Amino acid sequence: MQQIDTQLPFKLVYSLGEHPYLGFLIEPHVVQLNPNGSYSLSYKRIFTNTVGDFASALQDDDYQIIKLLDEIEQTNIIKRYNKKAMRPVDFFGKIFDQKIYDYIRPKIDQKMLTVLEKIREKPFFLMSKDGYPADQPLRIAQEPTSILFHFRRNEEETRYFPTLKHEGKRIEFMFKNAQVVVNKQAWLLLEDTLYHFDQEMDGKKLSPFLNKRYIAVPRATEKKYFETFVSGLVEKYNVYAEGFDIKTHKENALPVLKLFYVASGDSFVQLSFKYGPYEFPAGSEHPVTVRLEHQQEKDHYIFHRIKRSLFWEKKQADHLAAGGLKKKDALFGSYTLAEEKTSILDWLNSNKEQLLAQGFVIKQAQGEKTIFIGKTSLEITIQESNDWFDIQAIAYFGPYEIPFLDLREHILQRNREFLLPNGEIAIIPEEWFSKYEHLFQFAAKKDNLKLSKTHIGLVYELSEHTQVSFHRKLEQLLNFEQIDDANLPLAFQGQLRPYQRAGYNWFHFLQRYKFGGCLADDMGLGKTVQTLALLQQQKEALKNTDQIKTSLLILPTSLIYNWQKEAEKFAPELRILLHTGTNRLKDPYGFTHFDLIISTYGIVRSDEDLLAKSFFNYIILDESQHIKNPASKSFKAIKALKSRHKLALSGTPIENSVADIWSQMHFANPGLLGSYNFFQKEFVSPIEKKKDEDKAARLQAIIKPFILRRTKDQVAKELPPKTEQTIYCDMLEEQAALYERTKSEYRNAILDNAMRQQGKGNQIILLQGLTKLRQIANHPLMLDQQHEISSGKFEAVIEMIDSVSSEGHKVLIFSQFVKHLQIFKSYFERKGLAYAYLDGSTRNREEAVSTFKEKAATNLFLISIKAGGVGLNLTEADYVFILDPWWNPAVEQQAIDRSHRIGQTKNVFIYKFICKDTVEEKILALQKRKRAISAALITTEESFVKSLSTEDIQELLR
Repeated sequence: MQQIDTQLPFKLVYSLGEHPYLGFLIEPHVVQLNPNGSYSLSYKRIFTNTVGDFASALQDDDYQIIKLLDEIEQTNIIKRYNKKAMRPVDFFGKIFDQKIYDYIRPKIDQKMLTVLEKIREKPFFLMSKDGYPADQPLRIAQEPTSILFHFRRNEEETRYFPTLKHEGKRIEFMFKNAQVVVNKQAWLLLEDTLYHFDQEMDGKKLSPFLNKRYIAVPRATEKKYFETFVSGLVEKYNVYAEGFDIKTHKENALPVLKLFYVASGDSFVQLSFKYGPYEFPAGSEHPVTVRLEHQQEKDHYIFHRIKRSLFWEKKQADHLAAGGLKKKDALFGSYTLAEEKTSILDWLNSNKEQLLAQGFVIKQAQGEKTIFIGKTSLEITIQESNDWFDIQAIAYFGPYEIPFLDLREHILQRNREFLLPNGEIAIIPEEWFSKYEHLFQFAAKKDNLKLSKTHIGLVYELSEHTQVSFHRKLEQLLNFEQIDDANLPLAFQGQLRPYQRAGYNWFHFLQRYKFGGCLADDMGLGKTVQTLALLQQQKEALKNTDQIKTSLLILPTSLIYNWQKEAEKFAPELRILLHTGTNRLKDPYGFTHFDLIISTYGIVRSDEDLLAKSFFNYIILDESQHIKNPASKSFKAIKALKSRHKLALSGTPIENSVADIWSQMHFANPGLLGSYNFFQKEFVSPIEKKKDEDKAARLQAIIKPFILRRTKDQVAKELPPKTEQTIYCDMLEEQAALYERTKSEYRNAILDNAMRQQGKGNQIILLQGLTKLRQIANHPLMLDQQHEISSGKFEAVIEMIDSVSSEGHKVLIFSQFVKHLQIFKSYFERKGLAYAYLDGSTRNREEAVSTFKEKAATNLFLISIKAGGVGLNLTEADYVFILDPWWNPAVEQQAIDRSHRIGQTKNVFIYKFICKDTVEEKILALQKRKRAISAALITTEESFVKSLSTEDIQELLR
């Protein structure tokens, strides 16, 4: 090799040479030209990074070709397949072996094929043994070569050899020094020509015959040889045979869908294609498939070549994909459902008629059980009587009619296999379990399908798919906007808004059909007003009758004043008895002189025996979430009371958990949700732990007719907007140091081995620790009144108060800590600021409220959440300060609703104060992550702590 003089003529050539280890490679070289235009002996191997000086000899596609050839040059091969830098002599001498060659060579072949296609018209030579690149010109045959394999079977052996034809002439290649240059999609070098083939040809099938006339297979081993090697050749290539037959078949095919039933696992179907007597699984890429027949009595072999239509087969597979199936195993043509909403058996039954119409044959794989495949349906008719829905249902499995009651235990025990009279196994559709299990669970008796009128929600759900016809009026319960207007009481002193009138009408509809219900309007939408309108109407309607007229209202102590004031305003003719205090009535007869008895949950617990002797017109629970615990004394006492009608009122009927709704619904409509244990197992656990959307939808369907819920956004569009903003406060330096010391103390106490066992004592320690940390974040004085450390949050709040109150705005200031309120109270007194104050120990709530509402100079109202979170109407305020975050955002919303409610005309601004880098911030983030069901299902402080994992605790105290 010599240097090329670029001032003299030169030319790019491609040279085929044989590497001693890697096999045949092609290399690009630049060769100096002699004055007469012939190639000189001076040449240079070029690479992508060295072509710059020789650009005049290159065409556009040469750059791409040279790049491809760079990739198979030995230096790059070594770099790519050996991590350490190594000289070629060491790599090939010490590391390279047959395994590496078998891995590398197919990749080289792919590059070689691409290059050979591109250099057909370019200078191409066979390299000399000493490396000269322009030694012998090579020609690439323009037309492809055909190959025919010959087999001649006689009494002793079968001889096998190939013949080649190019442009109609036979090519003699044996014993001609021919060489296979590329194996994958073979290229053959014969004399000065490179030949390629008209079909995919493995060069290894040619190599044995370069220096051999034929291969002989003895009779003793021919059967296995025919089954493997010869069958493969017959499938892919042209074969001429003597001594056995090759028959080609072209049949009209049938798509076959075979069911493989797996009782306790995932059943699937397998797609195959039947060409005459031959059947092949879907997924083959070979247009010809060979089946070998051996006629032993004649000792004769027949190779059956079945020509398949891969395009037609793909269309059949596409039908299945369009119908909702996906490939499970491409090699064997098995399919399963694309979306796991149902089972493959349900899919097969639903689509059987369509599949048959498209020409599919449906079979079942052999097994112990014969599975029924056919149309499956359910026909339900529902008759409405006075207190029941009578349900008649027939299940159809093909020609068999089965009373749905016969499937009761199968549905409840989730047993899908039902034995048909002919011995086949019918697979109950998956959707029947989710749609109809509650039909059996709530049916009054095992031997019939009767549902109570209270289960109208379930029946209505059934009616969407059945012939049921509801009583026109009863159906309105599911769409309360269409309920007929009830007459308003004459002595009612107020004007009901349209949505309040709808709620009033709903009360009357429930009354007519003897249903209980829960009015769950947002805080501030007037649940009290709607109820007072009902009570006044009852007074007027029952005036001259013998029916019981007295109703009982049970509420938290903090709401007594609010109800009194509202009753005086809207229904002044109601005779009301406050059954509270120490001098309350001891004789139940005395109740009959009043229209409404107002009492508290605490008094009802104490006077259960007295109240249980009376029969009331209505029992009404305000803030009915107070009875959410069915084990509580309040719930048990209230369940002992008797009345004609029942109502629950609550802005947050589901406060902590799905379980909260059971006791309120059981109060309003006993039996609606089954027993509490059943409800926990059937609804609470699946919805909260497993996020079961079907169970949640079913529960909603059951309770929906009896819960009327309207939000402010829906109905109180005249309310001015509210603006919420979180103010992040920094702790002062000394405050932050105290916080860190306290956090370390509790972290060390809690995160020990005992904590890993989650003992009850550790939960108490945790709650104490978290409470202390929250108090420090608010103000260190809450821990120790002798502390001289101030608070960053306190200073931020005071600054905001000064700014807002100086402009004449009225501000509600909420905290869950009374100590926190008292710190502000002391400050206001020192500064001479007028304020109102309300906590659980405040005896005269009315005075505190009226002071704030009526005195223009009193702009500040300090309120404890437990004392003032509900029952107050404080629309005079247009600013709400939330001093510390609650575990339960629903309680926070109740506080906001003291101001943002009907009657408010000003924009309301809510500021929530959070101390940065403290447990306050982390609680909000953690609570958000753990809120799994919906914004309505909030965890309380106690249950929140119980639910914390060790990892959660580590995060809180990190």
